[in-house]
Amino acid sequence: MNYKPYAISWNTTYRCNLRCSHCYLDTNALTRQSANELSTQEGFKLIDQMAELNPNLLLILTGGEPLLRKDIYDLASYASQKGMMIVLGTNGNLIDDDVAKRLKQSGVTGIGISLDSIMPERHDKFRGISRAWDDTLNGIEACRRQGIEFQIQTTVTKENFHEIANIIEFSYNLGARVFNLFFLVCTGKGQELTDITPQQYDQALHQLYTIQKNYQGKMMVGAKCAPHYRRIVYEHDTTSPLIRTYAGGCPAATHYCRITPEGDVTPCPYMPNVSGNVREKSFVEIWKNTPDFQTLRNTDLNGRCGVCEFKYICKGCRARALATSGNQMDEDGWCNYIPGKYGNTVIQLAPAETFGVEENFTMSWSSEAKNILKQIPSFGRGMVIKNVEGYAAKSNHHEITLEVMRASREEMIAKKRTAFPTKSESKAGTNTEDGGQVHQDGEIPWAEEARKRVANAPDFVRPGIYKLMQKKARQHGYKEITSKFLSEIRDESMQLASKRIKNIGFDELRMDAWDKAKEKLKSAHKKEVIDTIKAFLDERTIRNEGIITKFQAYLKDSGTTMQKEPPSSPIWTEEAKQRLEKAPIFIRGRAKKAIEGFAIRRGAAMITCEMIDQYMKDIPSFVKNKLK
Repeated sequence: MNYKPYAISWNTTYRCNLRCSHCYLDTNALTRQSANELSTQEGFKLIDQMAELNPNLLLILTGGEPLLRKDIYDLASYASQKGMMIVLGTNGNLIDDDVAKRLKQSGVTGIGISLDSIMPERHDKFRGISRAWDDTLNGIEACRRQGIEFQIQTTVTKENFHEIANIIEFSYNLGARVFNLFFLVCTGKGQELTDITPQQYDQALHQLYTIQKNYQGKMMVGAKCAPHYRRIVYEHDTTSPLIRTYAGGCPAATHYCRITPEGDVTPCPYMPNVSGNVREKSFVEIWKNTPDFQTLRNTDLNGRCGVCEFKYICKGCRARALATSGNQMDEDGWCNYIPGKYGNTVIQLAPAETFGVEENFTMSWSSEAKNILKQIPSFGRGMVIKNVEGYAAKSNHHEITLEVMRASREEMIAKKRTAFPTKSESKAGTNTEDGGQVHQDGEIPWAEEARKRVANAPDFVRPGIYKLMQKKARQHGYKEITSKFLSEIRDESMQLASKRIKNIGFDELRMDAWDKAKEKLKSAHKKEVIDTIKAFLDERTIRNEGIITKFQAYLKDSGTTMQKEPPSSPIWTEEAKQRLEKAPIFIRGRAKKAIEGFAIRRGAAMITCEMIDQYMKDIPSFVKNKLK
């Protein structure tokens, strides 16, 4: 088999501006530049050698913090000119508009930014520096302003395990194109941490599979350092493209490797066994001939991994095996799957069904279509070519154009199940004896205006709305779900919510209602309940970024009367303006609107620093910290 590198991580420097508790690099090296760090010219030579094996590979420039290397733009530009796809792995704290612009000009096509919680304090503690969360979010905003795509990378731990769904949602609302959940391998400083349990590991991967379906076509959601994910995906959907990545499971030494700042080559960042140094041998020779790499390309695994039906699809994490037993070919102890469930027959995917297949053109491609193809990582191009040309042949197209590529993609998306029946599906029902129409599977059809209303609801609540309306329509005897019916159910739900609110001591939904409700509930037990609820809701405040906007669109289309904007907004004093501008840009607009609303309710024509102080008395601590 021809083993070819499709992705390489190059730790360009040990230097870093953070002190992450899980870092796999040498603890004592983080604050200084290695005397043996590859020079710019040595970096160019290394890139030349990489290109001999695959000029179109995905090169990940990381660290430490790669932006602490002054020549990082030169290295990125040189690799980009070779045809490589360049991604920068960074904590984002050093990115401003000028940095983002220079990175884009240097050929960097994407930036991977680490974000480990939606709670600033938790992220800062994990990263070892105060205000790291604020600086990361400001870096993301700079990337957005400069039009450079970014992805969010989260390392899952026991501290943020319960946040996974919320971090993914938050990443999507920020505008990320990709979200990757990294699973900690206990090496370096991470050896001192207690990893999540195998049960939590499995639970997180099942949860990730469920979540990613909500973002299909909008944001890629995947797992890193978790080859078991492909086994779990296979159990849910044997045809999913998520199991096609890197035929053969864990890509260490088969399609992927790591290079240290001083030029040592290891199978992956979490495997310390050095297979050679690029100063002593050519990277080509190390990749092709090193014994460690040859061993990892062997399918002779020990323990459960050796007899598992999924050993060609998964292969287990070789770094975890090495860290646990000292043998990189032993079983992965963080997998709790017991082989035999699928008949003890090894499951293999045909090469044509997996990423990593060679590029094989059988049709003519327009220059525009080829340019789009270049934006796809090299390990996926062979599969894309096969799928697009298959669609073109079936549709009698003789040249691959942008239109053909779009049509092929739309056909692929159309094959996926949607949360709601399409218009044509709604009409494909059967008539009842009294002239009504229901679906063959018993579903009640939707009127077009009702469908449009619900289409504006956030993705994560849409399936729930669909199921609820089907249930309510049957209960009320409706043969069609109309906009009028949606309004009736909405009003019914609001009345129920109002009743429940009053039952726990609230007269109305206002900030000071907490105190009034607690006065009504005198018993210590009920007071504890209210305090717990308040703490929980305060913590969730920031999670609602982006959701409010979607709900406003939904309510607007539903015909709900919204409060009109006042004819004029209060005037801001210069001191108040300066104070607002100190807040991170991602909350500034919302804070401005909220403070102006606060002033209007009090009949104030001018917003001063004193007015902001009054407003801050009624808001959660998270927002207060941003406006200080």
